[in-house]
Amino acid sequence: MTDDHRDVPLGTSGRAGRGSQRGTTPSTAARSLAGGAARPPRRPSDPAGASGPGRPRLHAVPDDASAEPPPSAHDGPQEPPPTGLPLDEVLTAVVAAAQRVLGDDWESRLARMLATLRRRLSGDYEVDDFGHDPEVAELLVQVLEPLAEKWFRLEVRGVHNIPAEGGALLVGNHSGTVPIDGLITSYAVHRYAQRTLRPLAADLVFALPFVGETARKFGATLACTEDAERLLGRGELAAVWPEGFKGVGKPFSERYKLQRFGRGGFVSSAMRAQVPIVPVSIVGAEEIYPLVGNLPSLARLLGLPYLPITPFFPWLGLLGLVPLPSKWIIEFGEPVRTDAYAPEAADDPMLLFNVTDQVRETIQQTLYGLLVDRGGAFF
Repeated sequence: MTDDHRDVPLGTSGRAGRGSQRGTTPSTAARSLAGGAARPPRRPSDPAGASGPGRPRLHAVPDDASAEPPPSAHDGPQEPPPTGLPLDEVLTAVVAAAQRVLGDDWESRLARMLATLRRRLSGDYEVDDFGHDPEVAELLVQVLEPLAEKWFRLEVRGVHNIPAEGGALLVGNHSGTVPIDGLITSYAVHRYAQRTLRPLAADLVFALPFVGETARKFGATLACTEDAERLLGRGELAAVWPEGFKGVGKPFSERYKLQRFGRGGFVSSAMRAQVPIVPVSIVGAEEIYPLVGNLPSLARLLGLPYLPITPFFPWLGLLGLVPLPSKWIIEFGEPVRTDAYAPEAADDPMLLFNVTDQVRETIQQTLYGLLVDRGGAFF
């Protein structure tokens, strides 16, 4: 045997760890020493299924190696994943929300509201000569309840000072940029004194579309001497806010500082009807829409007494109309008797001024005390 055909011992030729093949794929022995490492990706030049002498047939590997293996026959039928909203969870959330808003008896209250709505759609209801609709008033009170009790956390004091029957005139401070305090006061009288309050509203309220009609149905009427005396004379519970738009539209820097109470027209009406005057002090309304600016020119163009600017309106659009959740306290003070004076005393301007100032000072001092009791406005 010549040198060109000499025997070479097995494993002594070629690169170490590569066997006798010239490829770059590790040998079986090398892979076993590496702990069974996976074979490197096949080169593009090595087609799937290519084989050679001593080389195992290669199988194609899917591109997504992380994909789950197909279910086997032993796994049973595969259920499709749930789609859409789970109806049972939605129903549970709706019921919980109804209980939170309407109370534990939400089902019966909702049924009464739907029955009232169905009857009203048929035209079966009555109103008085002022336009008051008791069913609409009752419905509005129910709508206001979550706002007053949950959002404003209303606390009512001195309910015993509201006469259980007969006429009386409630006189309160006015504030809040939007006159929500009148609605919440009406709610408090209805809920805690079981009486219907007849607010005396400004002309602008009845000039607004839809608002004026709704106010009439709720029990409001025009703030004039004739209507006030008619209501009080027939034993109704009327209410007036003598500060008017000057109180509602005052800046936040002057909060809880009472404006003028007018010339004593409300005292004159109470004296002629011989009914008591109940001072009403309201804390909480000043913070719901803090008035930080005004646009008087645009307000005059629109025929409004003022056009408010708050920290959130008009910057946040409709979201800025959501009232802030301030803590409310309404206190009904000790009645001021007017039956000690003759009805003719209503023509004495000095007497009217003195009684008006007495009522105003009572409300102002009560506000200071309520602010101390309340503490933080939102806690």
